[in-house]
Amino acid sequence: MRADSHDVAVVGAGPIGLEMAVALKRAGIDYVHLEARQIGHTISWFPPLTRFFSSNERIAIAGVPLFTPDQSKASREEYLAYLRGIVRQFELTVRTYEPVVGIAREDSGFCITTRQRDGTAARYHAGKVILCTGGTDRPRMLNIPGENLPHVSHYFHDPHTYFDQRLLIVGGKNSAVEAALRCHHAGARVSLSYRRDRLPEKSIKYWLMPEISGLLQSGRIPGHFGTTPVKITPTHVTLARGGEVLDVPADFVLLLIGYEQDNSLLKLAGVRLEGDCGQPAVDPATMQTNIPGLFVAGTVTGGTQNKFTVFIENCHIHVQKIMSAITGRPADATAEEFVQPES
Repeated sequence: MRADSHDVAVVGAGPIGLEMAVALKRAGIDYVHLEARQIGHTISWFPPLTRFFSSNERIAIAGVPLFTPDQSKASREEYLAYLRGIVRQFELTVRTYEPVVGIAREDSGFCITTRQRDGTAARYHAGKVILCTGGTDRPRMLNIPGENLPHVSHYFHDPHTYFDQRLLIVGGKNSAVEAALRCHHAGARVSLSYRRDRLPEKSIKYWLMPEISGLLQSGRIPGHFGTTPVKITPTHVTLARGGEVLDVPADFVLLLIGYEQDNSLLKLAGVRLEGDCGQPAVDPATMQTNIPGLFVAGTVTGGTQNKFTVFIENCHIHVQKIMSAITGRPADATAEEFVQPES
């Protein structure tokens, strides 16, 4: 099978992957852009109308301003429309729905194998590879009985689903709190289970904390703190607290306890993973990994983040570092490095 040859292969078409593609195109560098799903896939599974934590100027990419009608922080829908506009504006070619299934080092670069829509394999040769594959690929699992029952989900999609239903939400950080509030306002009978004895304020959007605190204190949203689910049945969830157990009735269960990185491509390529989070080893000056010619950009650099420190807003600098390393020239402009990301 003959491989298409390119100077660079970009894998992943989230915000930073698209920003990387724009930078390569502006520099006149021949590249191929591969994406396993649709552009901005991770953002696409946000619940409808979810708003970003970060200000618009911090998540805008490629020097293109992000405006919203009411000057508020962008919603899921507004940001996805913005990303589609970036692709159209810069006439980017992204090979969507073509997942990478193999990366092999060769004398002159890398051989990349993908799976096409018809199930056949395609191969690309690239002198350099840039992985922009993100860090929230699959949900964390509790690995308890009943976790795969049809009324249980690790993703929150639409509050309407839970109208007039008993809904137990497991988790206590931002996604769980936002889901609890939205479902409560949609008429669900919400209860919350969290393994700590209180909610972590620093992990919750500041405008949500007063409201969820009031609802918990009033008992309108019952809070089961210091509890861990041990079993899910079609009618209830068994929670453990110390040596005690209690059964909480539930028609639906949302397990919003976080997400993990799929680091299979990093492992295939031989990238060294470090620490409890499995962060790829990189040269912070260039974003090159321990594999010469293989770079990482975006939230993939954080591995599976337990305490989030890597966001869109503090990853723009990765693009400029990689461009400088590839071209051997200083960056034309320097992205602002935020000491304290809003996220």
